[in-house]
Amino acid sequence: MKNIALIIAGGVGSRMHQDIPKQFLNVNDKPIIIYTLEAFQKHPNIDAIEVVCLKGWRDILCAYAKQFGITKLENVVTGGETGLKSIRKGLYDIAKRYQGEDDIVLIHDAIRPMVSQDIISDNIRVCREYGNAITVIPCTAVMLKTMDGLSSMDQVPRDNLKITQTPQTFFLKEILEVHKEAIEKGIDDSVASCSLYVELGRKLYHSIGSEKNIKLTTSEDIEIFTALLSVERPDWLRK
Repeated sequence: MKNIALIIAGGVGSRMHQDIPKQFLNVNDKPIIIYTLEAFQKHPNIDAIEVVCLKGWRDILCAYAKQFGITKLENVVTGGETGLKSIRKGLYDIAKRYQGEDDIVLIHDAIRPMVSQDIISDNIRVCREYGNAITVIPCTAVMLKTMDGLSSMDQVPRDNLKITQTPQTFFLKEILEVHKEAIEKGIDDSVASCSLYVELGRKLYHSIGSEKNIKLTTSEDIEIFTALLSVERPDWLRK
């Protein structure tokens, strides 16, 4: 009964407008991806880590992992043409080493370095209790519907809406079956594992997320991440 983290780091980060992929940008003398790997490294219930990496960056990632003591890293594979194909490549590689009925995989974005120990723990708990776990937070904003991308005359009720994050956690054997079914049905453009499940009519279960579990997509996100690293939680919030 193993818990394996699958970190997806195959993106080029074009919206950052930087010369290197966003997951390898340094913040306080540490690559962003290492913050992410450290979160899973230090969690006592994570047994192994697999990374799907951008082509040409594998050796650099392995060097960083050695430098920062990421001893749970078992393998690094090159990403695919899309996010879905990258996830699939990682799953296939994990399946070469793990075939247990109770093995689960936590699929996580490399550019969500603020993932907490509580989020990881709740993903494992929910998945083992219900069969899968999708990290979500409530939708607190007014959601407007637009047909032209410029104006709105309608809103979407937010009470029944959830915003998804990662990790998204599944039993390894089941998600491999899901990918096989998707290939057979010609579904190859899902943007996330949770959307793939929805397209195939499968039920998803929610796990606790956090507003701090941000995805670093733009340079402004880097600024927010840097600020979060330096903020100490006030005493009155710890009670």
